[in-house]
Amino acid sequence: MRIAVVGATGLVGSKMLQVLDEQKVKMDELMVAASERSVGKAIAFQGKTYHVISVEDAIKARPDIAIFSAGASASKQYAPLFAAKGTYVIDNSSAWRMFPEIPLVVPEINADTITKDTHIIANPNCSTIQMVMALAPIHKAYGLKRLVISTYQSVTGSGVKGAYQLHREEDARHAAYSPMPGAGASPSGVYQFPPAYPHQIYYNVIPQAGDFVDNGYTTEEEKLVNETRKILRDDHIAITATATRVPVTGGHSEAVNVETERPFEIDDVRKLMEAMPGVVVQDNPSQNLYPMAITSFDKDEVFVGRIRRDFSIENGLNFWVVSDNIRKGAATNAVQIAQYVIEHIL
Repeated sequence: MRIAVVGATGLVGSKMLQVLDEQKVKMDELMVAASERSVGKAIAFQGKTYHVISVEDAIKARPDIAIFSAGASASKQYAPLFAAKGTYVIDNSSAWRMFPEIPLVVPEINADTITKDTHIIANPNCSTIQMVMALAPIHKAYGLKRLVISTYQSVTGSGVKGAYQLHREEDARHAAYSPMPGAGASPSGVYQFPPAYPHQIYYNVIPQAGDFVDNGYTTEEEKLVNETRKILRDDHIAITATATRVPVTGGHSEAVNVETERPFEIDDVRKLMEAMPGVVVQDNPSQNLYPMAITSFDKDEVFVGRIRRDFSIENGLNFWVVSDNIRKGAATNAVQIAQYVIEHIL
């Protein structure tokens, strides 16, 4: 079993390596690949030192699985080349998600869409993953008629650039700014990253996540609409979303308003969520217990709370869902797909 991680030096790529280690994924050989500027860089994994190779060299090596976190343009260029060699590509970018023939997979929900012939498999958007994990059992039991979604997305959803803009502004605010060492800073202490956002993020909430499109919505909002329908295999769900960026690093939070097709009891909804693999219900208002970004940090589970009836409409439901967007929202979900491929396809 030969596995390549493409984009291994990035924020999500490095987390993929961590999750591969934690989940003890069976492999005989690991390849770490990245762009030309990172070739030769040393990466430690399971007590060994690996050196980054080029994506072209990784393709020539014909790995069984290539887990991608290198951006949409790189995925469009290289994923088909891996697939042509017989490699199963698990892609974390938006490049392939909406192609009808490409499975868009959350393993707990629709791993059955992966077949021996699907050599490119798409990892959904982080905000979509955590929400559909909570929605899937509700959809199966009662049907989903309409969703109104508001997201509060971590700066880590913008990669290293987002996190460093927040830290940089925080340093400046405290009037003791000195460039943080490590990723993003050059030896001279000058930041290499341009701002991730058009406005200050520290002490602020920006009502824009992703780029605006012609209809006034953003790409992040459209992903929630289109990907949810594809994963749940229901194009009739009415969905609208507002995605925001907030100054936290722990994980993404979402307020989800649901209208179901059929009546439900709140206790039954809670039981369905509790029984869903990978979902943890934290819902005790009397003890101020509910999911929070800070407590979801570096955890693989999806946390759901504030489960309550919406009395303004028939069959209405509200809940709050939080998850670490770098783990279950990206790296962990991709590794889970790889495990499924190893166990059921290869």
